[in-house]
Amino acid sequence: MSLIEKALDFNRNFVISESYKPYETSKDPSQKLLILSCMDTRLTELLLKSINLKNGDIKLVKTAGALISSPFGSVMRSIIVGVYEFDISEIWVIGHHECGMAHIDISEMIEKFRQRGISDETLKILEYSGIAVKQWIQGFDCVDSSVRNTVELIKNHPVMPKDVIIHGLIIDPATGKLEVAVNGDPQINLELTERCL
Repeated sequence: MSLIEKALDFNRNFVISESYKPYETSKDPSQKLLILSCMDTRLTELLLKSINLKNGDIKLVKTAGALISSPFGSVMRSIIVGVYEFDISEIWVIGHHECGMAHIDISEMIEKFRQRGISDETLKILEYSGIAVKQWIQGFDCVDSSVRNTVELIKNHPVMPKDVIIHGLIIDPATGKLEVAVNGDPQINLELTERCL
């Protein structure tokens, strides 16, 4: 049985048995918080559990490395929609240690493209069309700097209201321990960590 067949089979039983009942909530986040985090599998449940949040509390946006590759792409659009449509008053950018986007080998990634059937001609067409594949795939060397850069990108976006508080955090994907990279609220005192600049 394929993954999709297993999932659909389970889903039928899930709905019939009304197992969805504990997850019923509003589409509006109760905490007025949006979190931008990495898609790392270790954070799927750990992230919310480690900060005492549950289904319905927040809007959650996940990307590779908790990165925003374009200030006018779909990730930033999701954040802006959250702010204006769901009255988000706080944004937390949460990167993590041991991230796959740290020190990513772009040449190796492009070779994997080729191994999966993407031709050099296709790569040339992308480059010719203005898609700088190496910059598009690029990760980061330091998670602290990456989180700070992402916070700055969000904070300085032309349609981001100045009253939205934007914090930058780093989570340990094994323990859930959080460190503060950016304190977005000068009214509170948070201990900052600075591993690399």
